[in-house]
Amino acid sequence: MNGVQLALHTLHRGERHLATELAAVADRHRDEHEVHHVAHDIAGWSREHVRRLAEAGAGHGLDLEGPPDDGSSHGGTDGVLAALRHNVSELMGHRLDPGLLLLRDLRDLHVAAAHNSVHWEMLAQVAQATRNSGLVDLTASCHPQTLRQMRWTNTMIKNVSPQVLTSL
Repeated sequence: MNGVQLALHTLHRGERHLATELAAVADRHRDEHEVHHVAHDIAGWSREHVRRLAEAGAGHGLDLEGPPDDGSSHGGTDGVLAALRHNVSELMGHRLDPGLLLLRDLRDLHVAAAHNSVHWEMLAQVAQATRNSGLVDLTASCHPQTLRQMRWTNTMIKNVSPQVLTSL
């Protein structure tokens, strides 16, 4: 696997993960309307990134899977594991306060988006170095959305943290 293939593969996996997690967080925090609606909306960006990365990967000899489901059914391994963790924690009496759970989820989303942002930047740099206009265009259209995902999670953390942490 060459460097471009590695970058495409890693980014594809990261965007799939973020799309799945955004949908799961949206479903887990239905009562938080902004979180529920915005997370579902921006999960769509990551699903579109996955689709576009799969197309780009095909042009570089990769067979990347298509976009994940919308996450609403919690299908797939990530959804099953999240449900299992939730059920085990309830059985053991370690259920997290909803506010702390929201903060943890927002933190994890932010880290996942930051991870993807770094990989978009690396892909952009290799695309420029190899003069690959298709990849330059891909990164130019997708990376800004990932940066917006990071800004949203950061803003939500700033808004939620004071209330949650002072109420403990």
